[in-house]
Amino acid sequence: MNHRRTGPITSPHLPLGDRRDAPFYGRDILEVAQFRRSDLQYVFGVAREMREMVARVGSFDLLKGKILANLFYEPSTRTASSFFAAMERLGGSVIPISEVRYSSVSKGESLPDTVRTLECYADVIVLRHPEVGAAKMAARYARKPIINAGDGIGEHPTQALLDLFTIFEETGQVDGLTITMLGDLKYGRTVHSLARLLSLFDVRLNFVSPDVLPFPTSILNELDQRDVPWEAHSDLEAVLPQTDVLYVTRVQKERFEDPTQYAAVKDAYVITPDTLSRARPRMALMHPLPRVGEISMKVDSDPRAAYFRQMENGLYVRMALLAMVLGKA
Repeated sequence: MNHRRTGPITSPHLPLGDRRDAPFYGRDILEVAQFRRSDLQYVFGVAREMREMVARVGSFDLLKGKILANLFYEPSTRTASSFFAAMERLGGSVIPISEVRYSSVSKGESLPDTVRTLECYADVIVLRHPEVGAAKMAARYARKPIINAGDGIGEHPTQALLDLFTIFEETGQVDGLTITMLGDLKYGRTVHSLARLLSLFDVRLNFVSPDVLPFPTSILNELDQRDVPWEAHSDLEAVLPQTDVLYVTRVQKERFEDPTQYAAVKDAYVITPDTLSRARPRMALMHPLPRVGEISMKVDSDPRAAYFRQMENGLYVRMALLAMVLGKA
């Protein structure tokens, strides 16, 4: 069902408390295909409430007595720490497992057994795994909600939600925007999920990448089925003047088997103050971080640089998701 063109997303005041009839109570968060525009309205409304509550009181006891298991098979700074902070801000507790080599995984324990063990102690599990589909597989065995924090080169749904929330907060809208994604579009799970989520809106998408890192054809076919206009380029200058949101990704060294191929493309695009001099005055510059040189630090003081505000938004969106799946929003 096509859920595009169903009106603007507003920010109603949403009371927080026991809401076991609320959307996503007890459900897994595995992929962006789960979300309709009405769901996004709900998530973003709760996220704004969370932001206001953090500003007023810092932390509160909404999830007091609840426990989150943070299970990360791949390195993470922002996703792991923001989920940790989100649970702590909500009054809950966290079991952090970020070094799986020190856990029973190093002894050969399967993912299903690890998940079924952790759910004996926790109320919700956040999982990052290097294999595509790992979160879905874990959810088949788990009795407690699983939140996908990235599965290989597959999806990163909570990142896509915070990215979309940031676009709303930076521009005030999504319908009618031209959004350009730049960099590693082949392996970048953040852009894969964001493009799918943006297909719910009337947007124009540009994909700019080296020839060896194109956007996956399978997702382009999905965009075609939803009548989302898109263009692929290798030159940023061809689309920069028309871009409302520039979403930059790093070239991921860890995804390359051949170091020479990585070296050939790692500096293909670098955003500098000179680049921004040719961009729209109110363009939003985003990046999921970490960056390794594709955005000059000299750009950080530009008001269009939204990536650290983007990271902060991740806290509020993940607070909202935790409250939702645990029936408190």
